[in-house]
Amino acid sequence: MTGGDESGPQPGEHTPVTPDWTCGTCGDDWPCHTKRTRLLDEYRVDRASLSVYLGSCLAAASQDLRAAPVSSLQDRFIGWVPRNPRTA
Repeated sequence: MTGGDESGPQPGEHTPVTPDWTCGTCGDDWPCHTKRTRLLDEYRVDRASLSVYLGSCLAAASQDLRAAPVSSLQDRFIGWVPRNPRTA
């Protein structure tokens, strides 16, 4: 994150819109393809922290999206994360 901006998400950041958990930029289910790519880059050397972050999002989304099957939410929020870190 860059310093100096405390006003919230900026256009193009692909942040989630709750309680539907859609992308505020493209409208796809969050995390959308673009956000997934950005998260993998941002957490390239710290997959454990990425998993913790996405796990907290999954917990919040499961409260908002109670009708959705748990397995589909798990796939959506954490199932796409590669198990091994990328190598340089």
